[in-house]
Amino acid sequence: MILPPATLGMLGGGQLGRFFVSAAHEMGYKVWVLDPDPHSPAGLLADRHLIAAYDDYQALDEFAAGCAAVTTEFENVPADTLDYLVKFLPVHPAASAVAVCQNRIAEKSFLADNGLPHGPFAAIRNEDDIRSANAGLFPAVLKVARFGYDGKGQARVADRDEALAAFQQFKGEPCVLEKMLTLDFEVSVVLARDEAGKVQCFPVSENRHRNGILDVTIAPAQASACLRDNAQEVAERIASKLAYVGTLGVEFFVCRGELFVNEMAPRPHNSGHHTIDACDVSQYEQQVRALCGLPLARPRQHSAAVMVNLLGELWYEDGKGHGTYREPDWSVLHAVPGLRLHLYAKHHARPGRKMGHFVVTGDDAAQVLERALQARAAIGIRDE
Repeated sequence: MILPPATLGMLGGGQLGRFFVSAAHEMGYKVWVLDPDPHSPAGLLADRHLIAAYDDYQALDEFAAGCAAVTTEFENVPADTLDYLVKFLPVHPAASAVAVCQNRIAEKSFLADNGLPHGPFAAIRNEDDIRSANAGLFPAVLKVARFGYDGKGQARVADRDEALAAFQQFKGEPCVLEKMLTLDFEVSVVLARDEAGKVQCFPVSENRHRNGILDVTIAPAQASACLRDNAQEVAERIASKLAYVGTLGVEFFVCRGELFVNEMAPRPHNSGHHTIDACDVSQYEQQVRALCGLPLARPRQHSAAVMVNLLGELWYEDGKGHGTYREPDWSVLHAVPGLRLHLYAKHHARPGRKMGHFVVTGDDAAQVLERALQARAAIGIRDE
């Protein structure tokens, strides 16, 4: 076990890292953050912020010398960086697991090779792969294999010609072509797994997206007990096959009552933010526990919860990213019973950027959802 007051290392400095720093501090640890952004939200709270690139080996040497163990808060930290650091100290999750999750071709192939439920897809490395793809895949979504998130690097394509045009727009980057599925709704599972293989799952959440970005999370999901159990079982199988250590998020499509894995996130997940306010252990504390070899807590959700993301367009007069730049009127949210506001201290708001979230909790799930949606409208989030 790694016990307080040891220093933990966090690669990445966004809001997920910021919440990790807070959880680790509450548990008595110090935290160093390595992130190239001088305005890193996690770096603002950390005991030390190393402002350096992830392939700056002099900085990595200093990082390794000062920390007892290292984790990450986003999947695009180079796997080579994790492989380098593990020579000197424990690193969780491992580079091998992160490498699968950070490349859509590797991810889809992993699901197929391990008999895990997934939608029809084809790996696209060149135009000939599109020309030879099964016609039954269309209509489809073409997604870049690396660095696509929150709807970026994706295009809906009705046929081969549209797929070829989109592939050219993506400048020939390797992609996956995924059949467009008819969705009932989407759910996610956040879990923690330790080095001994013990897993603890949080209750399944239901997710609603807007413009490809998570908008609202309802926890627990409004789904059957059977479906929730199946989602947790598949997520546990994924964690086991990856030999995963840490907090993991798994997103699912539900189509005609069937589960299909959409993607995995080798870190805490946006849909797990509510665990801070609605559970007796958060996904971030579980990340600390798994990293340090502490016993995982058994999550208990004590309140119904709805989480709403706050994106950068709210900081503009028209609520769409145009006009005068100003701070939203937070008094509107603070007046809502059972609502907790979390702002990430990001340096500048831009449309689509996750700037904060709020969570409404209570005993009555329907009432909590209604109150959260009313607060969402009151702060200026508009459905298009």
